Amino acid sequence: MANQSIIKIDKALRTACVLSAVTKKPCWVFNIPNLSAQELLEIQSLSQLCLGRLEGDKLGSKEIKFFPGEFQEKPDSLRIKIETAGSITLILQTLILPALFASSPTKIIFDSGATDTFFSPTFDYFNYVFLKILGKIGIKAETNLIKRGYYPEGGAKVEVTVFPSTLKKLNLTERGELKKILVISGASEFLKTKKIAERQIAGVREVLGKLNLPIEEKCDYYPTQCLGSQICLIAEFENTIIGTDNLGKLGKRAEDIGKEAALELLKEEKTGACLDKHLSDQILPYMALAEDKSSVTVSEITEHCKTNIWVIEKFINGRFKIKDNLISWLPR
Repeated sequence: MANQSIIKIDKALRTACVLSAVTKKPCWVFNIPNLSAQELLEIQSLSQLCLGRLEGDKLGSKEIKFFPGEFQEKPDSLRIKIETAGSITLILQTLILPALFASSPTKIIFDSGATDTFFSPTFDYFNYVFLKILGKIGIKAETNLIKRGYYPEGGAKVEVTVFPSTLKKLNLTERGELKKILVISGASEFLKTKKIAERQIAGVREVLGKLNLPIEEKCDYYPTQCLGSQICLIAEFENTIIGTDNLGKLGKRAEDIGKEAALELLKEEKTGACLDKHLSDQILPYMALAEDKSSVTVSEITEHCKTNIWVIEKFINGRFKIKDNLISWLPR
């Protein structure tokens, strides 16, 4: 494995394999505690996209070897079948970056899986926060949410088209004025009589209602295979977007689900940062592959952020600089 990058961590499996696909450097990720079904889905989907080859891609594996292929002969569409409630948004985070370097648009079609499940961004956060920030770098992606899917049965139907793009530098250090807060609350049709979506919004109002903020509310119910609900708060500023989300939980009041998301948004807002803590690590590979120096302020330098920085610097010629909550990429 000439010119391979050897990664001795488990948290950055996704980042390592994605950058391997982009840079065409084979990588070896080892000391993985136990390769999960979600991680397996992500790297197998990536290998399928870039016509690569995997070794060790089985549940519980302790190491993965990834040999990237070439995009020139890739199919125009990629169909991914997900059993039960695997996260669609985490797989998309794995596929979008390499798809930008393809010679033609890539249509990704998901059969089943979950748009909204635990330990991953909700589809609304992905669509209204993550993709909007990527748009500022010059990235174009179109989403078509055909059917929602919740944990534990999934059953979602989603289509996403990613267009080849040249990454521009990103400078987000000043938010500007708040334009509005969009609150999107939704639930399965099975929960309509209990007014779960409306009650989640009521919880948001408990927190934000007295602050005289420009708030827009959307409330929807969806045909789904199982019970579930989600809420997402999107704060749109002149120069940036930050967001928080939450999922309904059995035995927990819908009002508390909305309240928690609103309190988290206020916490993010008080930092004055341009990116919330979830985007702080997700944006880093895009910054490193952009054409020039980029700088962003983030609400928190998370452990995932630090790990991603370490991995990215192994693949790409440059370095990150952190000063307080400002992260800068300095290409060499």
